[in-house]
Amino acid sequence: MTTTHVARAAAVTSASAPPWRVELRAGAHQLIADEPITGGGGDAGPSPFGLLLSGLAACTAMTMRIYAERKGWSPAAIVVHLRYDVDDDGQASIERIITLPAGMPASERDRLGEVAERTPVTLAVRAGTPIATTLRTDDTAAAPGT
Repeated sequence: MTTTHVARAAAVTSASAPPWRVELRAGAHQLIADEPITGGGGDAGPSPFGLLLSGLAACTAMTMRIYAERKGWSPAAIVVHLRYDVDDDGQASIERIITLPAGMPASERDRLGEVAERTPVTLAVRAGTPIATTLRTDDTAAAPGT
């Protein structure tokens, strides 16, 4: 079996950082994650769920656009809105609303709807991608109180 590297990211926080704030690195890109002020954060960046939805929205829009361009279709814009909700029983759901130009033929619109259901991030989220966690220590850091 061959494994293909798709993406890499790292997060760093420290006792000197503002509460909830995390410095992120995704490839060559630096980002900040935070919680909204109402959640005790400083709202310096998207929340972790905001970042998850941003990845899903980006993948949806770019996959649909690339598919449309390869077919010779030219939608003026593809707009993807997402919402992550949790009900009283703790059941989570994501609502995705995709807006396409009004003049787009129904057959093209329907096909792009099918494409949206099979984007790589959509499939990863739906599949419940396994996460393998390893804990390790940084022996170069001084122990607290030393």
